[in-house]
Amino acid sequence: MSALSPEALVALSGIADHQRLRTNRIASVLGNRLGSSALDYSVAHHLLEGAEHAARARDADRLAWYRRTTVRDLTHLSAGQHIVVSPRPADLLRSEISETAYYLVGPDTDPAPPEAHRLVRAALASATEHGFGTLLTQHAPVICLLNRRQLDETLHSWALTRLPGTVFTDCTAHPEVLARDLIHEAAHNWLNDALAAHDVHLPADVTFFSPWRGAPRPIYGFLHACWAFSLTVMYVRRVRQSATGPVVCFLDDHLRQQEDQFASVTDSLTEALSYVSAKVIRDHVSRAASRAVLPA
Repeated sequence: MSALSPEALVALSGIADHQRLRTNRIASVLGNRLGSSALDYSVAHHLLEGAEHAARARDADRLAWYRRTTVRDLTHLSAGQHIVVSPRPADLLRSEISETAYYLVGPDTDPAPPEAHRLVRAALASATEHGFGTLLTQHAPVICLLNRRQLDETLHSWALTRLPGTVFTDCTAHPEVLARDLIHEAAHNWLNDALAAHDVHLPADVTFFSPWRGAPRPIYGFLHACWAFSLTVMYVRRVRQSATGPVVCFLDDHLRQQEDQFASVTDSLTEALSYVSAKVIRDHVSRAASRAVLPA
């Protein structure tokens, strides 16, 4: 196995073209001018979803905002190449399609507080230092910070296929923990884009036991877990070397848990990857998982 850096592991031809094509299609539907960056791609999906909500509610003013807005109009929400928002729980939406909560950037979105921006900047700097900057720029350009938690509390984070590039996550006061969760969810967004860019279709009726869920999961979910947790293991191993204070025990616990999980899925992963028609994706996921089971 070649010793690829994290940046090399997430470099995959076709994804940028897929993002540009999707952005152009949404811009055509909305009738506005969106750019070609990963942030434009993510914002485009917020605008499209928001426009649909506004149209159904017959809210002409809100619909007009979603149709004319571009990334240039959202600089008050930005932190460099990312948009950072921190909505109230009451602002989260739920869809008939899924019970998973989400938030849409809109005309009434307030900038995240300064402490949230500081935490995000520190997390992004840590991720970049350890090789994951491109992953977060390309696949987590919209960051939605939710609840502030303590290290001993459960942290929830997620991403949605219809809002690619957006990450929803709880956070602690420790940027290393936020970086870990951003990397995890950005990895999910990466795999979704990779599968779409290479026109990969996975069977829904084939399952593999997932130690992360403690139950059988379809290939899609199983591969997502293997890929995303592989990247977080790589990051945590790197950041652990310079971490200090109470976060050290948190990171050590994460590594122990994940190394145990990966030890149990090696054979299943090989079989699951046989269903992925794109060799380049098979190679990326296999290499990342192999690195996750290697000793630090």
